[in-house]
Amino acid sequence: MFGKGAQGLAGLIEDILKKQGEPNAYIVGREAGGALVLGVRYGSGTLFHKIEGEMPAYWTGPSVGFDAGANAGNTFVLVYNLFDTQDLYKRFPAGEGAAYLIGGFNASYLRRGDVVLIPIRVGVGARLGANVGYMKFRKKQNWVPF
Repeated sequence: MFGKGAQGLAGLIEDILKKQGEPNAYIVGREAGGALVLGVRYGSGTLFHKIEGEMPAYWTGPSVGFDAGANAGNTFVLVYNLFDTQDLYKRFPAGEGAAYLIGGFNASYLRRGDVVLIPIRVGVGARLGANVGYMKFRKKQNWVPF
C-alpha cells in the first residue's frame, strides 16, 4: 500500500519537474529515521538505471534542526542526470521538513553537480520539524551515519 503511494506521489512530482527532463534512474527502498534535535536516517533499496541496470543502494544521513520524533516507510527516489552510477555514491546536501502524525509523506530535493535526487517518502510515525544535513549513498550497508 505505502509503496504504491510513494510511487504515485513520485509521478505527481515528476509532472511538476518536467523541465528537468525524464529521470534516467530511480531507487525503490525503505527507510527509517528519528531525531531529537540531532537526527539520523538509514535506508536501503535498489537502484534501477536505464543503461547500467539494477544495483543495491544504501544510504545514511545525520541531521540537525528543530526536529523530534521517528518515522519509517517506503521511499521512492527519482534520479535525474545520473550518467555514471558511481556519481550516486557520494554525499548529497539535504534539508527537509516533516509532519507525521500516525502517518504522512514528504518529498525533498537534493543536488550535487548535475545529479538531482527527489526522494519521496510515505510511511508511519510521529515526527515534526525541519532539519539540515546530508544523505550519503553507498554500495554496501554501513551503520555509521557519517
